[in-house]
Amino acid sequence: MSKKTFAYIRVSSKEQNEARQLKDIFDLGINERDVFIDKESGKDFNRPQYQALKQCLREGDLVYIKSIDRFGRNSKEIRKEWEDITQNIKADIKVMDMPLLDTTQYKDTLGTFVSDLVLQVLAFVSERERDNILQRQAEGISLAKAQGKHLGRPQLNLSTISKHQFQTLEQNYSKWKGKDITGVEFMVLLELKKNSFYKIVAEYEKTL
Repeated sequence: MSKKTFAYIRVSSKEQNEARQLKDIFDLGINERDVFIDKESGKDFNRPQYQALKQCLREGDLVYIKSIDRFGRNSKEIRKEWEDITQNIKADIKVMDMPLLDTTQYKDTLGTFVSDLVLQVLAFVSERERDNILQRQAEGISLAKAQGKHLGRPQLNLSTISKHQFQTLEQNYSKWKGKDITGVEFMVLLELKKNSFYKIVAEYEKTL
């Protein structure tokens, strides 16, 4: 059976663009059908496309990865998966931005030692970077709360509804109060849920 070449790409969320990684992969001449892309966190390897890739891998195959942090961000899991692919499946891995991490080239004892060392260092750095990001997020949230800032979606109130919603409110408020339209009908017109509807109406009534 002929050896195949694959590529694995990971971005952290559906909002992130994988185009830059894809360009580098296609420049290597890898077929699009052999590229596996996950839009998932790198905290573990329970990712659908990564698992699909492993199902396809056979002895002698080659997997390209742009950088070790695209592979994962948990140092213990990175080493475990690396060993599974290279030692159990007996496929090769090339990390494009770190030439020392190329199992097709460094199969002698010294080369293996160096690449293992580099892998462990980079995996550790990748994990620490993820931990630092999470810590900065937590600190930012804590600071924002201490300063009384609202987190998440903007709070819905009379001043934040759209111009169209406000006009609809003005045009139909008297109809609702006169029972020409029901509260449910009014909510539909305003595109508001029950709690938001009564909150906005209460604020509006204070302006009358």
